[in-house]
Amino acid sequence: MAARLFEDKDHAAVYQKYRFSLQEKLQGVVLAYLEKKVNCFQLGVDVGCGSGQNTLLLAKYFEKVVGTDVSEAQIEEAKRATHPPNVSYLTCPAEKLPFKDHSVDLITAFSAVHWFDVPCFVKEMDRILKPSGCFILCSNTLDLQLHYRDQSEKLTEIFKEIQTQLIPYANERIKFVLDEYKTIFDALPFQDKERITDIVDKIPVSVSELLGYIQSFSLYHTFLKAQPEAAKSLIQNAEQRILETMGVSSDETKLEIWTRQICILGTKSY
Repeated sequence: MAARLFEDKDHAAVYQKYRFSLQEKLQGVVLAYLEKKVNCFQLGVDVGCGSGQNTLLLAKYFEKVVGTDVSEAQIEEAKRATHPPNVSYLTCPAEKLPFKDHSVDLITAFSAVHWFDVPCFVKEMDRILKPSGCFILCSNTLDLQLHYRDQSEKLTEIFKEIQTQLIPYANERIKFVLDEYKTIFDALPFQDKERITDIVDKIPVSVSELLGYIQSFSLYHTFLKAQPEAAKSLIQNAEQRILETMGVSSDETKLEIWTRQICILGTKSY
């Protein structure tokens, strides 16, 4: 059964503001695969597109790009954001996509497939992909480090403590991220597939953007609903500790997030 954790308007707004689009290294992997494997660039579908950050990446390669998400609030955020005329958005579940059989050239899902009903999504992906259609399924891992001058180790420890506090509020489907998509990879009934687990991107962010990113996590949002005061206190304490550790007073001070990512690449050919 799929999980639906990103559906209220406040969460969607935070997601739109603070979630990253594909960064340099992962974007390079994705674009290299497109150039190597995709034979026709007519229709690309970004499933579980959220507020559309990564859907836009496909726009300059495909005649038509459709972002889909089960969350109407996320889709409304995507529609409000600037996007080219060949990009559109639809509200629908990943397990029931409104495309004809064998009509799609590429399916992507960025930080999304672990929330789907995986067996149903795989069947639907098989149904709508063309015989030589491709798929790209990516996610961040929980292996994230913070870097700032000589305080990187201490800052990363602070982040890991935050993760520890949030893990009890994780949906059980986080298991797919913890096993780095191996279960999902094994469930794909295609011979031409590969799984990459060592893509590291270094993302410059301000302290305020880092805290916003944390607040976009489904774990944090569940914590916020259960214990609003404790959740807000967690962010306030994190900000204080991070600024003190960095030896700065402004939450606009920049640091780097080093994030390791997983990517499954494949084609439908059996």
